[in-house]
Amino acid sequence: MLMFSLFRRTPKREVGMSIKTHINELRKAIMPEVKIVAVSKFHSASTVREAYDEGQRAFGESRVQELVVKQEQLPRDIEWHLSATCNATK
Repeated sequence: MLMFSLFRRTPKREVGMSIKTHINELRKAIMPEVKIVAVSKFHSASTVREAYDEGQRAFGESRVQELVVKQEQLPRDIEWHLSATCNATK
């Protein structure tokens, strides 16, 4: 499993690169059996939906409260992962 932010500018994602392009570049760079988990921390449900519409189904969230809100707004077939250790504030 590869956890990677699809939404922040990284050495692999240049300014202005679309989420679609970034997902496609990642898929080309990894073996097919590696699962990409897109980290959705600090991003809106509409941004997550953009990645979902490009075929991304696994997302990581670091706060349970944010995950619950996004779960209510997004398709039910999304596979959610917690990307941080839970504590009293998460």
